[in-house]
Amino acid sequence: CTVIFTRLATKDLHKPISILFCNLAFSDLFTSFSGFWISMLFITNPDITIFGSKDMLAPYALYTVSILSTIYNLVSIGIERYLAVAVSMRTRFRVARKHSIAAVLINWVLAFFLGCLPLMGWNCLSMEENLSVLYSPFCVNYLIFIAIPNVVVAFIIPLFTYLRIIIILRKRKLRMKACGQATGTYKSAEIQVARTSIFIWLLALISYAPFFAGVIFDATNHQCPIDLYPGVYIFRNCTAMLITMNCLGNPIIYTLKAKTLGAKLKALKCLSTNRVRACTI
Repeated sequence: CTVIFTRLATKDLHKPISILFCNLAFSDLFTSFSGFWISMLFITNPDITIFGSKDMLAPYALYTVSILSTIYNLVSIGIERYLAVAVSMRTRFRVARKHSIAAVLINWVLAFFLGCLPLMGWNCLSMEENLSVLYSPFCVNYLIFIAIPNVVVAFIIPLFTYLRIIIILRKRKLRMKACGQATGTYKSAEIQVARTSIFIWLLALISYAPFFAGVIFDATNHQCPIDLYPGVYIFRNCTAMLITMNCLGNPIIYTLKAKTLGAKLKALKCLSTNRVRACTI
């Protein structure tokens, strides 16, 4: 919420990358609220979250939509950074606001379509076979269809984009060094991109790898749900907590570390006590 309000309150931060950052914050907020809905259902009626029921279909679908939207936003940010650095150096192409808005709309349409497939009929409410143990009434084949491609997208595309940015900055730095020019700016940018990409990978690995492992276990498991209680369901709850913690890590990595946003946040905080000083900042 802090990220969203700060970016909406500062007009000079309405840039293409800022639109993606704000949308990422909204996706994380959506994930937190849908996860809270599932938690309340677990508190009021734990049996439906273990054995599954029709009441869990909509919360799980919205949770899936929010997770997919977060993944697609992270990928869009990586692509935007790559286009801003790599393509802009070779051509006159420039990422505009309309490109970011189009990416946001495509991300949400794709996330809603894939996430709401169980609501459209791809569920196992009326049949026992192929039923997911961890996320009933979802079907196992639906979870595999959702998990495997998106895990590949979430890991491969950011890896390619950020590695390419680091390589381009390093080549540019070596060219300038050969010409006897200062390379401090490119060295600083290379270090910052490398540090950010490492944080992104670690956060994504910690957040989504356990969930992916749970889907694989779900697909290969042939035991009765009663025999798996309570250990496997504790593991499922831990994976949900890690995904929710990812919603706290994204603003820190992508936005709150930005010096511009930090200065604007400080200005908004001081606006009520010292308006003149805030306007100067």
